[in-house]
Amino acid sequence: MATHSKIVASRLRSTKVYKKSDKSASVQNFFERLPCTIVTKVLWYLDAPALLSISCVNKRIHQLASDNALWKNLYMSEFGKNKRQNPPPADGLNMKVQDRPAGYWKRLFLSTVEHCDTMKWKQLLGHVSRLTHLPSRTEQVLRDSGVTWELTVTSKSGQVCTLELSRSQFCKTSLTLCWSDRFYLPNYEEISTLQLDGVRRIELRRLGLKKRSLMAKLDMQPLTKSAQVIGQDRLVQLKLLQPGFIVGLWRGQSSVAFFMFTLHFHKLMERSTQGSAACPYTEPIIKPPFDDVDPDYGLHGYHVHFALHNTTCELLSENFSQLCCPKDQISEGFIRLTAVSRTNLAQHTPVLGRITLPWQCEVLQGSVENCCIMSLTLLDEFRKPFKCVCSPVSMELEKTSVCLDYSDDHFLIHHKEPDVQVKMELAWSREQEKFLLISLVIYVSVHEVNKHFSREY
Repeated sequence: MATHSKIVASRLRSTKVYKKSDKSASVQNFFERLPCTIVTKVLWYLDAPALLSISCVNKRIHQLASDNALWKNLYMSEFGKNKRQNPPPADGLNMKVQDRPAGYWKRLFLSTVEHCDTMKWKQLLGHVSRLTHLPSRTEQVLRDSGVTWELTVTSKSGQVCTLELSRSQFCKTSLTLCWSDRFYLPNYEEISTLQLDGVRRIELRRLGLKKRSLMAKLDMQPLTKSAQVIGQDRLVQLKLLQPGFIVGLWRGQSSVAFFMFTLHFHKLMERSTQGSAACPYTEPIIKPPFDDVDPDYGLHGYHVHFALHNTTCELLSENFSQLCCPKDQISEGFIRLTAVSRTNLAQHTPVLGRITLPWQCEVLQGSVENCCIMSLTLLDEFRKPFKCVCSPVSMELEKTSVCLDYSDDHFLIHHKEPDVQVKMELAWSREQEKFLLISLVIYVSVHEVNKHFSREY
């Protein structure tokens, strides 16, 4: 009997079983002819992935494949004493199997697998870049962990469509995601809500446990009214629905060409995996030490990593240290941090290439002029992220410029959010045939400074 059970178990391990498949139906018919005692003997020879797979066959097999004794044996063999993994302590390892509720050891096994996997990627994220002071292995961790992102589109009629990611691009401090599918994208006016989810498979050898983490849920009715057109070419028009999210519409039509999200690296792995299907990840609040001696505490020591890029290449990447704002320069509820001054020619920085935003949609592609993606990482005096911004931006011709050092055209980019604003000025040099960043000012709300540093400015 044991030999036959091993043979059946070996064949099951080499066969992936899914619901509503021919293989699933044959496995179900096979097990329906066997008594429970025989089925249980077969299940004892299976590993965790095979058990999870076969439990999808029917309710009877699911109940037998969730047996506490079976899963306790798997838990002890995988995470018991003298194992390299470091799982969280399990209460009552010595308790009798029947003293635990049904499915306890199965849930404990799966949660322990997730815990060990989480500890592994958290250790990798402990390596911090000297340039950005963000985890230097964010891209590696996201790729190795099998994280992807899905966009769920709900129409006003109630139809729900989940789109798989079409393209993605990693930069030093940000990630750009794009979805384009002409068969499933509804008309712009018919969209009710958009939902962005991080999706991850926790690998158990052959089988992946899929986990969803809500990252954003957008009500399109108010966003559609306030959407800002930030650029267009002969094929598409770009609308900025909110910071970090644009929709591309076919020119002269209301149909969607693509959706594009830009995400900053700060806590990106946590946001993509640690939330639930209903609630996004909440970052723990860690306040800096209180200082009652320094009268300008919270107004100095800022560090900025600033980058401009598009969907194909990086245009500019610079660091600025020791930014400050005297008390008498606090105006209209914002502190002013000047990274690049018009009057300091030594700070003026060339931009590598044209300011464009290339896009691609199935067989069509194009490039929108005067648009790109801005990524801003603002660190406090303890080199901890204070404000992180990543969003598509557009530049407009500035008709009246006060900078006399450049006689050519000047352009202005002004990014606005409730708690942070970014103003930058670029000058086009015909002689060098390139843009120069001649002014960069970051405005941070006093409310955020007071909340972060426990002040009352």
